[in-house]
Amino acid sequence: MKAARLVVLTVAIAAGGVAALLAGRSEKPPEVKNAPAPQIATVEVLVAKADIGMGQTVSPGDVRWQEWPAAAASGNFIRKTDRPNAVETLSGTIARYPFVNGEPIREAKLVNSKGSGFMAAILPAGMRAISTQISPETGAGGFILPNDHVDVILTRRDQAADKAAGGDTHSSETVLTNVRVLAIDQNVQEKDGQKVVVGKTATLELTPAQTETLALSQQLGTLSLALRSIADASHDTPQSEDKSGARRAGVNIVRFGVGTMMNSK
Repeated sequence: MKAARLVVLTVAIAAGGVAALLAGRSEKPPEVKNAPAPQIATVEVLVAKADIGMGQTVSPGDVRWQEWPAAAASGNFIRKTDRPNAVETLSGTIARYPFVNGEPIREAKLVNSKGSGFMAAILPAGMRAISTQISPETGAGGFILPNDHVDVILTRRDQAADKAAGGDTHSSETVLTNVRVLAIDQNVQEKDGQKVVVGKTATLELTPAQTETLALSQQLGTLSLALRSIADASHDTPQSEDKSGARRAGVNIVRFGVGTMMNSK
């Protein structure tokens, strides 16, 4: 009798141990909760939706609101909380400097298109803007666009040579090289894939000495603009310095093979 009880007790203890072991294995390990990531304060600022070129008119489709870390948002950024109507109010302004896609819009880089100081705003320091009359014949058939580089060619009639030769005698020479076109009439950029701008005046970016040369040349004959390739414009003499020092001060007029410098002063 005692042996039977001992066997039952042993079996019960063994069964209890197995049950406890199985119960321990079925328990799920405690879940480890990750600490929540710190929240970064953000603010919506106005940025360029696509690249905006210098001289391009800004439209509502060119800008958008974007979340920006508040700590990194400069004071000259345009914030939606401060100016919710900025997209509309800045529409029609002109980029004084280019913007890249995603760059915050700053009013210091914009200028009012209706303001009289727009041309002065985009003109580099030390340079001058001066206009000259052009036509399809003298302006490369209308294919010259703002920001292109051109040579200025003077064509004139030599009256002294006319008398000697008994007929019309004309001469031409390049008086300015590699100068930048700022505008054709009132257009300061290539818009909507436009390939031809036919205008009556071209505004050129010149040094003070070059403006004197151009002004004198306008009185001596007909001026034509010769369009330069982009490769030539980027590798040639800078527009602030002509290849000939004499041409910066005036125009060399040749009569009977003898050159005479006509100064603007």
